[in-house]
Amino acid sequence: MSAQYAVHGEVAVISLDNPPVNGLGLSTRLAIADGVQKALSDPAVNAIVLTGQGRAFSGGADIREFGTPKATQEPHLSSVISLIENCTKPVVAAVHSIAMGGGLELALGCHYRVAAPGADIALPEVKLGILPGAGGTQRLPRVLGVEPALNMIVSGEPVKSEKLAALPGQKLFDKMAASAASLLDEAIAFARGISAIRPLPRVRDLPCSHPQGDAYFQFARNMIAGVSKNYPAPLKCLEAVQAATTNKFDDGMRVEREGFLSLVTTPESKALRHMFFAQRAASKIDDVPADTPKREIKTVAVIGAGTMGGGISMNFLNAGIPVRILETKQEALDKGLATIQKNYQAQVKKGKLKEEVFQQRMSLLTPTLSYEDIKDVDLVIEAVFEEIGVKELVFKKLDEVMRPGAILASNTSTLDVNAIAHFTKRPQDVVGMHFFSPANVMKLLEVVRGAATAKDVMATVMDVAKRIKKTAVVSGVCDGFIGNRMIEQYVRQAGFLIEEGCTPQQVDKAIEKFGFAMGPFRMGDLAGNDIGWAIRKRRYLEKPHMKYSKIADLLCEQGRYGQKVGKGWYDYLDGKRDAIPNKDVEAMIVKYRADAGITARKISDEEIVQRLVFSMVNEAAHILEEGIAARASDIDIVYTTGYGFPVYRGGPMLYADQFGLFNVVQAMNRFAQNPYDDGQFWQPAPLLARLVADGKSFN
Repeated sequence: MSAQYAVHGEVAVISLDNPPVNGLGLSTRLAIADGVQKALSDPAVNAIVLTGQGRAFSGGADIREFGTPKATQEPHLSSVISLIENCTKPVVAAVHSIAMGGGLELALGCHYRVAAPGADIALPEVKLGILPGAGGTQRLPRVLGVEPALNMIVSGEPVKSEKLAALPGQKLFDKMAASAASLLDEAIAFARGISAIRPLPRVRDLPCSHPQGDAYFQFARNMIAGVSKNYPAPLKCLEAVQAATTNKFDDGMRVEREGFLSLVTTPESKALRHMFFAQRAASKIDDVPADTPKREIKTVAVIGAGTMGGGISMNFLNAGIPVRILETKQEALDKGLATIQKNYQAQVKKGKLKEEVFQQRMSLLTPTLSYEDIKDVDLVIEAVFEEIGVKELVFKKLDEVMRPGAILASNTSTLDVNAIAHFTKRPQDVVGMHFFSPANVMKLLEVVRGAATAKDVMATVMDVAKRIKKTAVVSGVCDGFIGNRMIEQYVRQAGFLIEEGCTPQQVDKAIEKFGFAMGPFRMGDLAGNDIGWAIRKRRYLEKPHMKYSKIADLLCEQGRYGQKVGKGWYDYLDGKRDAIPNKDVEAMIVKYRADAGITARKISDEEIVQRLVFSMVNEAAHILEEGIAARASDIDIVYTTGYGFPVYRGGPMLYADQFGLFNVVQAMNRFAQNPYDDGQFWQPAPLLARLVADGKSFN
């Protein structure tokens, strides 16, 4: 059974025991019900304490049962809560560490609640595109008040138990324990003290109202609608909470249930649940077991104090890990340190960082011009210019000076990690750690596994990613890895689209309306158009058969490199990021078409979106086939966390699945007929063709 039962004098203790977070799977629900029945049938027992073993009271639904018959098998969580609520002996929840989702709903079904300080309390269902389904929207407003409850339910964010206990008029916690260590003893003593009190208090019987009623909910509705336009769940949460204030409890429960059922089938909820599981799957490497020994990482060195090197350093400083930052010239080192300082000071100014924390982080940073000063660190990350000759010099030097067992990582975004590893006599210690710019902000980290990279290096780097709060995805070695290899096809299509009749702003607007954070031309201006130009020049030599629009080259020949010079596909005013269309750029595109004999045609937003997205999907299918990515969901994580793909669509692979892979291939066949596009590219990747033939999907 997934719960333990013990009797302490007149008090029975039911302890959930389903590691790691006491998820409320079928066996746990049965065990709770069994424990309650046992206590009811024992005349010596006058009260019951319900708690959780280990590091949680309960984290809610057991995600291992999602999508299986067990998830919907009786007793449902609502049935267990009903059993507790109607129990003739008082039930006291002893809450510690984590009480989230169904775990909090379970505690709300108990007659009393005693909490340890420091516990994270939340109803996070909105983050999965759904709402609490076991009475959370009806009970939490009754114990906390409507406004704090609605804020918690709509945000899904955890709040510390002591903060909730301090709210005026709260009835969530009847007592705060002195500590987590004394919680159980205090809960048992509390249960003894209230064992004779009747009638038993039930949260469902408490009144629920808001003094401003409809006016407050209209205000809240306007606020929520403004920030959640692509997500239906927050407004449904509001409807359910409002129902708690206007309906009898059971009628409010019906509104909650109907809201839950209507949300669970939406594409947005499917996408958010997909991302939830994808994130967990991405951290697992099939041939690197969870118990693989990890190397100790206490100190880090970063080679290069430019934009990337500075951003990478900040991640480690934020996590309290000392960093030595190395440059070849004092001027470059000073400039890099000044940028790091400026970034932190901006956070202090906005009130996001305390002055003493800023000072403490800067104290962990040691600048140096000498490789001698970094020879004993545990992990060194190279962040120098993206050119193989420069990388070779750095890695030969690192091989010479670094202690045995140190991990040597490259921040390369496209270059061959195997070639870089073979600049050393220790290729097993070399790995790619591709951070995304700005590195101190972007969540994604591509961990590039070389042919010789040791398993313990992979386990260590994945663990380091967690410590610095990055979402790590493993990639094999190929040009551009997962993200940049796919984005190249996206950018190529954008080039063909403007050749054929679009303006840069039409392409950007269409894909931004689809949900991307930024269209391809605004993205190019932000990243620097000269970077793409350098890659194309390399391509013209390495892959002369590959077709590109030459308009981007003409743009770069005019020095229009993007935001950093105030002009690219668009113009930019000093200190502002607003993209202003430029007439000369439009004239250049028109002239190019005329010189190439292309008659401009009207292109629909639908075609723009499909060509941009499906080009990535087809390239991703090749990436999966080649084993560069382990699973389709890893690719979705890369795109939602690193490239601005809309999270509510679940990434390119899930979007393709929901669009229907048969329909994707039909669209690709149409694009292949376009004489101005690259017909060869639009041949479906073998994996994609197989999935369509078998009626299967990527995920």
